[in-house]
Amino acid sequence: MMSTAPIDDGSRQRQELVGWFLRRQDSHWDAQDEQAFQHWLNQPGHRQAYSAWEADWQLMDHLPPASATRLRAQVAAERARPTVHTPALSRPAPARRRLLAGGLALAGAAAMATTGGWLAWQQHLAQPVYEQAFSTHRGQQIQLQLPDGSTLRLDTATRLTARFFPRRRELLLEEGQAMFAVAADVQRPFVVTAGGVRITVVGTRFAVRLTPGIPGREGPEVAVEEGRVRVSMAAGTPAGTVQAADDILLSGGQRLVFGADGQRPVRVELEPEGVAAWRHMPLSFSDVPLRQALAEMARYGDLGISRIDPAAAELRLSGTIDPRKAAAARRLLAHALPITIEPGRDGLEVHIAH
Repeated sequence: MMSTAPIDDGSRQRQELVGWFLRRQDSHWDAQDEQAFQHWLNQPGHRQAYSAWEADWQLMDHLPPASATRLRAQVAAERARPTVHTPALSRPAPARRRLLAGGLALAGAAAMATTGGWLAWQQHLAQPVYEQAFSTHRGQQIQLQLPDGSTLRLDTATRLTARFFPRRRELLLEEGQAMFAVAADVQRPFVVTAGGVRITVVGTRFAVRLTPGIPGREGPEVAVEEGRVRVSMAAGTPAGTVQAADDILLSGGQRLVFGADGQRPVRVELEPEGVAAWRHMPLSFSDVPLRQALAEMARYGDLGISRIDPAAAELRLSGTIDPRKAAAARRLLAHALPITIEPGRDGLEVHIAH
């Protein structure tokens, strides 16, 4: 005679949970059933677990075909194993979900309620339901909409990957700048990782910058236009990349700037129009070293400058310049600072004017 392994408390609770859920879809549900369900729901841990299950159930309708096929195969395999059924599963429920159509409705859900089936569902939660890489070349900016309704604007020379999971939305900014207008979804936090920091939101408007090649702007930066975001260390960040610190909450009109040397970030107050100012050309500089200004302008256009004299590199620039118009930009630089821009062996060279 085949023996059945004892069912632990967690497995039993999951079986009861799914049983109650399926019975509530039944047209024969009555006041007595509801009273019994509320009694079960008010026991410790049940309400939170039931809410999580409801959220997962809703996500089944939005699985891509490949994910649905994979999960269906996992559930089918689990159905072949011995399972323990509870009285809560005795009433049939309508086959309301496409994933469980074709004979998988009640039996598939019951199998998912067992330990093995539950693990299959957890494996599904770890697989992205949407994945896309985006990039822009020098001088290009693009705006696009993500599947959740969030909008994303990428600055020039930017690389970003978006991965959406059933319970979270994750984006990796590899380089460049991006502005996010996040569609609110309390069931799926929106997380952006950039240069060792992790920015978590539910719904808000904010910008993230990561430009390690720009002098003075090598570290990650986060600026909030409206709402609030939480900034923390990203998991697995190499020691010394950014200094460990408690989570930092940012509100609208605030920017957090990390240094390249791992120093603690600096919080800066700014005007709302100062968030992602790169969305509006030309660029404005205020008391910025010329070497930094030229590196910033080179992200948007080729000024033809191959070398800058070390003395000229430290001159401070204030002004508004459109880097997409190279000749005009060079003339403005020569008028704004005591420099000359002359042909050299490999291109134009910047020197102190004598």
